Amino acid sequence: MGTSTDPPGIVVISTLRGATYKLLRFHLRDWVALLTLAIVDLVLNIIYPFNRFVGETMVGDLMYPLQPSTVPLPVVPVIAIVIPLIIFVAFFLYSKDITDIHHATLGLLFSVLITGVLTDAIKDATGRPRPDFFWRCFPDGIAVYNNSTGNVICHGENSVVKEGYKSFPSGHTSWSFAGLGFLSLYLAGKLQLFNGRGHVAKVAVVFTPLLAATLVGLSRVDDYWHHWQDVFAGAFVGLGMAIICYHEFFPSIFGANSMGPHSYLQIGNNFKLKFFPTFRQQPHEESISAGNGPEHDIERPSMHSNQDTP
Repeated sequence: MGTSTDPPGIVVISTLRGATYKLLRFHLRDWVALLTLAIVDLVLNIIYPFNRFVGETMVGDLMYPLQPSTVPLPVVPVIAIVIPLIIFVAFFLYSKDITDIHHATLGLLFSVLITGVLTDAIKDATGRPRPDFFWRCFPDGIAVYNNSTGNVICHGENSVVKEGYKSFPSGHTSWSFAGLGFLSLYLAGKLQLFNGRGHVAKVAVVFTPLLAATLVGLSRVDDYWHHWQDVFAGAFVGLGMAIICYHEFFPSIFGANSMGPHSYLQIGNNFKLKFFPTFRQQPHEESISAGNGPEHDIERPSMHSNQDTP
């Protein structure tokens, strides 16, 4: 900590570990909330969706071919989470700002997991059949219906039939827009998209993730796994949560201070790395920056009150 040689009002923290520990401790409840969301989403994927009535007159619209996905399910977390995290790490290596990468990671995970819970809850509640439902229900092409109710009596593989009732909304689309939409906002803030200087190249960079998310959604319609309404609803849910979660941790991309996260004076810190310049042109009120080793000192101006505010 601080020594007698330090300037008045300055407390020196000698390691990145100390700054990281205090930041994670302050946001412990947020990380616990993320774990809870992940468990809830797992449960929603296990339970069987609503068994919606599908009569003989309805099956004609659900006879599209059953085929593999252009974007397989394991690729979706890579698109929605891993790719944005790589960009966050790249900015961290440039700016040495641990607050920025922490808030970006936390916001991204909240965006994706809340979207996942909402999407799967709606899927289970609505039980809308997919466009290829007929071949999921009757893989041999022989349709069987209940004599009294007229509902289908599926004899396909249980897991395949179960997925056949999960059309609305599109999970691939909602996850893609939740993750890549957050990344677009992050890039817009870092590049100061609306600073009035007219650099159109920045627009292309910012909208590239949104284009990728859109292509994922379109592939779901092309593969006959979703109706177009499913994709539209998934994009709405995912992008909506991305906007909300981004602004929970970062200021508006239209503002002059869009390059850094919100001030976190309630942590009681204002960390700034001595030997490395920060990425933002105008430092935000609170940033936790870090070097690559214990030899890099970090300054923290003392606060008037040492009690955390909620």
